[in-house]
Amino acid sequence: MANVKVVTKIAAVRFQPVGKLYHFEASAVEDLKPGDYVIVSTSRGRELGEVVRIMDGGEAPSGGAHKPIERRATPRDLVMRRMWANREVEEMIDCRAKAAELGYEGLKIVGAEYSFDGSRLTFNYSSEGDERRDLGKLQQAMRKAHRGVKVDFRQIGPRDVAKILRGMGACGLVERCCSKFLTEFSPISIRMAKAQGISLNPQEITGMCGRLRCCLLYEYEQYVQARKELPKRKKRVITPRGAGKVAEVLLLKPAVNVQLEDGRRA
Repeated sequence: MANVKVVTKIAAVRFQPVGKLYHFEASAVEDLKPGDYVIVSTSRGRELGEVVRIMDGGEAPSGGAHKPIERRATPRDLVMRRMWANREVEEMIDCRAKAAELGYEGLKIVGAEYSFDGSRLTFNYSSEGDERRDLGKLQQAMRKAHRGVKVDFRQIGPRDVAKILRGMGACGLVERCCSKFLTEFSPISIRMAKAQGISLNPQEITGMCGRLRCCLLYEYEQYVQARKELPKRKKRVITPRGAGKVAEVLLLKPAVNVQLEDGRRA
């Protein structure tokens, strides 16, 4: 009897509209497709997520074994998720009020997230200077107000805060990149601005989060590659119209302007 090769199916699942993708083994769930909702087990407990992509095991990012999808989400699961989600803004407001009452200055409660079945409530917060805060009294108060529900507090960074709060980008776009399509944040450095010849004025390279703009990464590799392929400024070159020196490097074309020895431009 010939050996039958079993192809492992991996599903990329997200838990927020523009959230990070997590990968789960999906072979046991028949006819799964993008747009379907599933129940999975995570480090935070059982979660309801949306399938974004189905791929073969070889296409999935490496990083060890993938947990299996427990099952498809039922209509009841989706109704429960919507019901609990409708309470999240109210929970955030209540937590902000309690934090103010307890004297937590510089603490910003950014959002509240219920698990799909209401068994867990997570408050996302940020703190001035990104410092760690002792939230013992606040945690105790919120847990007392939500008996039977696991209440957690999760500190997030400035870029995550900007993503959650949404709004216009510093460049004038109606919606910030992080809220519209960025599922993960990449490291951004000042050298990316320098490589692209962008002004280092903080107002021009800083996003609404107070950090370097994520868009500095978008064309960075193209600029780096162009610099490798094009001659540098003031370098002597030979053109069809004669010899001269590079006067200007146009990285995005890519091309150079050359000052010829007779004064003409090529």
